[in-house]
Amino acid sequence: MTLVASDIMTPHIKSVPASWTMQKFGAFLAQNGISGSPVVNDRNEVVGIATLSDIADFHLNHVDTNYDAQMTPEEQKEARRLRQFIFEEMVKVPVEVGDIMSPILLYVTETTPLSEVAELMMKEHLHRIFVLREKKVVGIITTYDMLKVLKESLN
Repeated sequence: MTLVASDIMTPHIKSVPASWTMQKFGAFLAQNGISGSPVVNDRNEVVGIATLSDIADFHLNHVDTNYDAQMTPEEQKEARRLRQFIFEEMVKVPVEVGDIMSPILLYVTETTPLSEVAELMMKEHLHRIFVLREKKVVGIITTYDMLKVLKESLN
């Protein structure tokens, strides 16, 4: 028997509207003990994924450059002051989940063979992939789900 996505997916996952604020989204993740969630539009169609990493990346706004090494100590101090000012001002602007999410480009259907799910997850370095039916999220498959299948096959 060939396993398909619907055989191992976790159904009834919680999605969030793209219009939620980042703060509300962070509280939702903490309350539900999860690290990410699908993002849906007004028609309840999945449009992206948002995670704790997206929140952290937004707050850190980290760009790895070598500019600091080229600045004098006075210029470095001024750059730090400007970054702090920008961060403080950004907190005043409500940021929506739609602003920080990654657009969802990869998904599987309920009938996708598990071998194809595994191949896609490995190729794209995904820890989770959504299962869609007619543009609606009906489940999720995580690396944990895949490990459970592996463990059962080894027993």
